[in-house]
Amino acid sequence: MLDTIFSGIFDTALTTIIAPGHFLLCIGVSLLIGLMLCVTTLWRCNYSKSFAVTLAILPAVVCVVILMVNGNIGTGVAVAGTFNLVRFRSAPGSAREIGAIFIAMGAGLITGMGYLAYGVLFALVLGGVMMLYNTLRLGEGKNRVLFRTLHITIPEDLDYAGVFEPILDKYTSQYTLTQVKTTNMGSLFKLSYDLTLKNQGLEKSFIDQLRLRNGNLEISLCHQDTVAAGL
Repeated sequence: MLDTIFSGIFDTALTTIIAPGHFLLCIGVSLLIGLMLCVTTLWRCNYSKSFAVTLAILPAVVCVVILMVNGNIGTGVAVAGTFNLVRFRSAPGSAREIGAIFIAMGAGLITGMGYLAYGVLFALVLGGVMMLYNTLRLGEGKNRVLFRTLHITIPEDLDYAGVFEPILDKYTSQYTLTQVKTTNMGSLFKLSYDLTLKNQGLEKSFIDQLRLRNGNLEISLCHQDTVAAGL
């Protein structure tokens, strides 16, 4: 009975059949590896909850894609093209949203290959794991809400070295200048900081103090959960 349910509707005599037990075993080991990587990669690092959950489930998604491709060159090329579309054409979103897109693509790949029961099983397993991780609050901590990414756009003639450090020292427990790049044909500098606020209630005061330093600043302070797709 199980062989009939989990057989592909496009299977031929030359098709390699994947046993349900082997399918679940591969997903289970991949989820375990993803959880191990999540713990080790994020050890003593600043990270977002959505990134932690996505990192934990992504090995299982890749595992299923490889199982379905299984040496089929044409399918492999099509899958690579589809993932490139998600990589470069997705609108900005959180890591969780990007992870959900990859899970949906994996489920679509399975059903597209003709393995309808495996597609349902994959969606149930990965959906249940995501719900479990969210229930267990994987990636959350008491200080996670204080993590921010600060973007400051300043005029080209403003020497940013040491200008904002006194304010950052006052309102943050730690900060790192992660990027400096030019914008608007080189007439502006955009500074990016990863930081941890001392007190969430002082967020507005923090921004006001930055503006008082120079009235021509453009400031953006966002949660580290918000990332650009494909970065």
